[in-house]
Amino acid sequence: MQNSTLKTDGNRCFSALKVFVFVAMVFGGNAVYAEKVLKLGTSGFEGMPVGDAIAQVLIPTVARVSNGEMRVEAHYRNTLCGEQKCGEQANQGLLQLWTSSTANFGSFGTALAIFDLPYLFKSIKDADQVAKGWLSDAQCKVAAETTDHICFVVYSSGGFRQMGNTVRPVHVPADMKGIKWRVTKSPIEYTLIKNWGAVPVPYDWAQLYQGLQTGVVEGQYVAIPWQQVTKLHEVAKYYTNVGGMWSGNQIAMDLSQYNALSAQEKAWVQQASAAYGDAVREIDQKWVQDGVDIIKKSVKEWYVPSEDEMVLWREGAVDAWKNAKGTYDPELAERALAEQGLDGFIATLKRAGAL
Repeated sequence: MQNSTLKTDGNRCFSALKVFVFVAMVFGGNAVYAEKVLKLGTSGFEGMPVGDAIAQVLIPTVARVSNGEMRVEAHYRNTLCGEQKCGEQANQGLLQLWTSSTANFGSFGTALAIFDLPYLFKSIKDADQVAKGWLSDAQCKVAAETTDHICFVVYSSGGFRQMGNTVRPVHVPADMKGIKWRVTKSPIEYTLIKNWGAVPVPYDWAQLYQGLQTGVVEGQYVAIPWQQVTKLHEVAKYYTNVGGMWSGNQIAMDLSQYNALSAQEKAWVQQASAAYGDAVREIDQKWVQDGVDIIKKSVKEWYVPSEDEMVLWREGAVDAWKNAKGTYDPELAERALAEQGLDGFIATLKRAGAL
């Protein structure tokens, strides 16, 4: 009888201990579930649209929709890796999410190359509408099929590049003749500047302000917010709103790691990424407009070409399209142009064999 009582008391104590351990795990410092952490590498930072949208929308949305079971750990300002390196580190399992320009995504394939075609988009509003919808969906699907990454959304970071120079007003491409224009290593940019009549000069971004001051270079083709942040408008006093090259960006995840997620976890990531894309587009539009307003106040001219003049600017982009042929689906490109009413540019590209 005594042994039976001891056995019963022992079972009760063991059961109580299990309950205590369970309660401690659930309500104590460590949850019973294993929190899934998605490490994100980005060149963005708080104070610019990409960084703000990550901090204010992506991170809290993941936490909310997952009820705390998933968390995004963001590493800003290239502290973890540069854009291309972040993609490589994602493939190595060192991080999960990463952001980059659509151009730098090109290190892994041509799936997003279509977004870098000059004059694919007529305006920031058109770019946001098309990139947010079917075109982003189509190209991110191609990315998942042809690269080791799945991109979730494509969005703007700085709008379009715009022309600024220290020499004279520029209204049509012929006005650029002989001006020494700073270019990056982008073949598309080099082709544009050359076809527009200027002298392309490869020049380091960090030295651009000084280069404009000294006359080593006399013009630049840079997204407006970055011109304003680096105060290039203090030197370059003649601006031309030509658009052309769109500053596309994307957020992606290593494909093998994404495929290892449960269906519910994938839904959390997709939902948060969509919210992030909406937020970054809205913040970016204000960032661009604020830059335009500041620059307009201090320059001698901010010129907006007429539609007839824009035909001349677009003609300078034809060779860039021809050189990029094979990296984009011509049917999708034509659909994007047609939805924006750019039928004349479509005809020009077809005559040149670019579509």
